Amino acid sequence: MVKNLIKKIKKYNTIIIHRHNRPDGDALGSQIGLKLSIQKTFPKKKVYAVGDINPRLAWIGDMDEISDDLYKDALVIICDTACSYMISDERYKLAKELYVIDHHTNKCDVEDENVIIDSTRAAVCELIAEILLTNKFVVDEEVAKALFTGLVTDSGRFQYSETSPKTLRIAADLLEKGFDSQSIYNKLYVETLEKRKLTAKFTDKFELTEQNVAYLMNTKEDLEKYGLSFNDCSRGMVSVMAGLEGINIWANFTYDETKDKVIGEFRSRGLSIVDIAKKWGGGGHDQACGATLDNFDVAREVLKDFDKRMEEFKNANN
Repeated sequence: MVKNLIKKIKKYNTIIIHRHNRPDGDALGSQIGLKLSIQKTFPKKKVYAVGDINPRLAWIGDMDEISDDLYKDALVIICDTACSYMISDERYKLAKELYVIDHHTNKCDVEDENVIIDSTRAAVCELIAEILLTNKFVVDEEVAKALFTGLVTDSGRFQYSETSPKTLRIAADLLEKGFDSQSIYNKLYVETLEKRKLTAKFTDKFELTEQNVAYLMNTKEDLEKYGLSFNDCSRGMVSVMAGLEGINIWANFTYDETKDKVIGEFRSRGLSIVDIAKKWGGGGHDQACGATLDNFDVAREVLKDFDKRMEEFKNANN
């Protein structure tokens, strides 16, 4: 399938790269890294990146504003999701041909033939970096920086279970391109004093179930009270429950006013929970996943499933 993708990239003069909505570092890093690499390898091609913006990660690269007519003769490459409902900008449907590159465990419902999915990868940036390096695409300092950013964020700074020797070898290959990795860590992980104090408030706010599953329930009023955007509260606060002894599953449920839904961000340590995310219409990785829920009552049903999983985990390890 990789050889087929390379042929298609060489064939098309217009290439448009999409990824999932509400992008994280891996979605943006893969999208921008792939765009820049194709542009630098084939300077005559027109390559675009489209989708919604995450202000916190806008420094990774800019999105392009393009007209619908460009899709007519274009190859669209969708990065970091194989689920149609998650793709940012539905104009991907106008493309002449589609290709999907992903690393999640969800079944692809976008394209039947042109699909590369490898769920053993810590990040789709890892997979794309290997494709580009192996096939002698230009991977310079700028390209490597974008791809490394996605690799760092989706691997949890190389802590998650999907991190493999191959992951670290590819990270090393990217680092050799000479970008300033410390500048990436500073942008991702250095906080303002105000943010750190707010994080402390959310640390004090989370609760525990009977089986020690940690969770936050963030209402519209909570976001207004703390002056937080949805993104800063949802993915931004899930980590306040991470790394705590005796807590192996944690979840952050946040009301999304734009969808009138509750978005669940789920994390775990030492056990898989992605099947539970899929049960509730979501998906992702074994230990980092999520789902869109109708309301907070449904969120409490999800917590019951997490409690059952923790009970099974404890019994298996006693």
